[in-house]
Amino acid sequence: MISVITPVINGERHIESCLKTVIEQECFDLEHIIIDGVSRDKTLSIIRKYADKHPNIRWVSEKDTGQSNAMNKGISMARGEIIAILNVDDYYEPHTLNRIQEIVKTLKEPGMVVGNCNVWDAEGKLLYVNKPSKLKLTDLLMGWSINPHPVNPSAYFYHKSLHDIIGPYDEKNHYAMDLDFILKAVKVSTVKYFNETWGNYCFLEGTKTAIDQQRGTAIDRSKELIVNHRKKLPVLLQWRVVAVLGFHQALKKAREKVYRIRMNCSKMFTKTY
Repeated sequence: MISVITPVINGERHIESCLKTVIEQECFDLEHIIIDGVSRDKTLSIIRKYADKHPNIRWVSEKDTGQSNAMNKGISMARGEIIAILNVDDYYEPHTLNRIQEIVKTLKEPGMVVGNCNVWDAEGKLLYVNKPSKLKLTDLLMGWSINPHPVNPSAYFYHKSLHDIIGPYDEKNHYAMDLDFILKAVKVSTVKYFNETWGNYCFLEGTKTAIDQQRGTAIDRSKELIVNHRKKLPVLLQWRVVAVLGFHQALKKAREKVYRIRMNCSKMFTKTY
């Protein structure tokens, strides 16, 4: 069984579409667990309406200490062996959950499967497709500019038993808990990447993630988290990561230098003729 977990608070704008995207998957063996943080808008009435018609929708509404705490509550409630985290404003591609059920039949436990994720802006424009094909810990510790990590949980799924090894989501981490989880997970699990698009992440103004990125603090948090995980590597692996990282940085500087030279030559040519 797949347990889809959705944390939400005051999400009346998106909760109905979130419930529908799971229902429309037409996946037989799943449950959708909604963890509400005591919403003050119409979120609960919408949840109740759908839960009355669909017995596989389970929900609770109580105060929590943040998104990580809400996700951990959902995981503790989960009856399925496969965990999926679906934020209220994100959605799946058609038939994704049936595809996941097919894949995990042969996935060694604890395992994790990762696909591609579309990233959209508020106007419905596709910004880019996240294709995190390199998922070894040493690859991910190179950082986003070299080896992008999975950008959103709508495009990855994993065995619930993974939490028995690495523990729950860090409830003190309110922004980079996904990245922290991924870096811990790839150390101990069987990780498989599929070049298939499964998830859709909507980058919306006013959300916690958007505000964090606009302030410029998101990049700093991710860098700090990666550095902390890098320090936990054996010394030889630390040196290897730093050496490869240095090579990529030197290569980037060389390319920038060549670009500047070409631009200057182009300007000189334009002035001459």
